[in-house]
Amino acid sequence: MKRWLKIAVLLLPSLALAEEAPTLDSGDTAWMMMSAALVLLMTPAGLALFYAGMTRSKNVLNTYAMVLGAFAVAFIAWIAAGYSMAFGDGGSLQSYIGGFGNMFLSGINWNDLSGTYPTYVFVVFQGTFAAITVAIASGSVIERIKFSTWLVFVAIWTIVVYAPITHMVWGGDGALLFDAGALDFAGGTVVHMNGGLAGLVLAYLVGKRNGYPKTAMKPMSVMLTALGAALLWFGWYGFNGGSAFGANAIAGLAYLTTTLATAVAAITWIVIEWLVFKKPTLLGAASGVVAGLVAITPAAGFVDVTGAIIVGSVGSIVAFYGVAVLKKKLGYDDSLDAFGIHFLAGLWGALATGLLALKDNNLLWDGPLKASGDRMGQFLVQLESVVVVGIFTLVGTVVVYYIASALTGGARVDEETEQVGLDEATHGEKSLNL
Repeated sequence: MKRWLKIAVLLLPSLALAEEAPTLDSGDTAWMMMSAALVLLMTPAGLALFYAGMTRSKNVLNTYAMVLGAFAVAFIAWIAAGYSMAFGDGGSLQSYIGGFGNMFLSGINWNDLSGTYPTYVFVVFQGTFAAITVAIASGSVIERIKFSTWLVFVAIWTIVVYAPITHMVWGGDGALLFDAGALDFAGGTVVHMNGGLAGLVLAYLVGKRNGYPKTAMKPMSVMLTALGAALLWFGWYGFNGGSAFGANAIAGLAYLTTTLATAVAAITWIVIEWLVFKKPTLLGAASGVVAGLVAITPAAGFVDVTGAIIVGSVGSIVAFYGVAVLKKKLGYDDSLDAFGIHFLAGLWGALATGLLALKDNNLLWDGPLKASGDRMGQFLVQLESVVVVGIFTLVGTVVVYYIASALTGGARVDEETEQVGLDEATHGEKSLNL
């Protein structure tokens, strides 16, 4: 039984027995369509502006184009093969991939249902998750990767890396981490650890920007970044609330925990900056917002108010450490801190879910905590999930990078292009013509 159907069974008396034929619920359908639209907004508007504002003025349009291009290419790849490999029937390979029987949505009719809403809506909803995941990784390599290499990388990575990880975590009975009882409400491992670690791998493989870290690389517009963070927060209600797969009480819980954890994380980052650097910055506040959103994502439908406060505050601390301390210690050039915020806060959220999830069988869909109240066993399952995802993402991203690089004659722009800026050299445009 699929994860979304399990949740529906818990909530809807009409679906109390899995054998009963599902019926369309107009409220759930409307909510899931709206949720997909909200998650779509997060990428070509929210994430694109969040990243573009932090980029140097000569690369703003290229940064935006990388995010927008990632969304378009990833969604096409999702329809072509990603959905089938994530949620199809994998047969003997069910532990790792969902098979190829639903490529280009073959075998799925327009009136088929996933629980109480159309399967096509579920396909779109999950496709927006796939698109933002790979778009997150772009923040680590802006200002020096070829646009052509990036688009090829997106297409292959969505199918080769994202889809199998999605299947292992959310693919239903027989899928490796789903069967183990891993809890990931809306994508702490699937989206944020996955995209953040892919970004770090790319940053190491492509290399540092010329002049980094000696040359000052000031953001073009902190205001654009703050606007992007606000749009991400707004869209995240579809991200987390939609992961309840219906207009139901669990969606309401996710709304509350998402809002609270994010607010706490923003204030936590502000206070840390005030104490450490003596000045609270808007860029820091925006970063805290995203760190809180990321951290609460895997736990949003499993924790209460206390859990949300802990997840948000600690998530902000962990992300701040990654951005302000760890990056300097290790010397990598993660341009826009995709690893520091998305991977580290996502890692914390995934592990914290095992520690803080309520022992409420109406919320838990599987795992040792639900089966026997074994919280330590649940934590170990969460630990297993982050290790498996980490290893798969690491290896898969390296392989896909070298394929994309070979197909496009090298991944890095030449020194002159980097000096001039990718807006003008690659796209022939400027962000402002004054």
